[in-house]
Amino acid sequence: MIELLRQWIEHRRAIRRRWQEDARRLAAVDPVNAYYEAQRRAARSRAQGNAGDYWHWAKVASEVARIELRAEMDFEVVKAIADQETTSRR
Repeated sequence: MIELLRQWIEHRRAIRRRWQEDARRLAAVDPVNAYYEAQRRAARSRAQGNAGDYWHWAKVASEVARIELRAEMDFEVVKAIADQETTSRR
């Protein structure tokens, strides 16, 4: 039982490292628009019906917001991104 718990914890840590690395990568490329890019990828994944990727990119967006002080985060822009991704996938 302890081994199963240890494996689960390591699996969760690996998932967390993945979205943290993606957030750092986006922030390094474009610190101002990194949050919007993560939101765009989340919206695209959601529109494609890929729930796993959607949650991953949503976590990336929240991590970008946490680590990058220069990131712009206007909710109206996020809504426009979601609308754009939704309509382009129809």
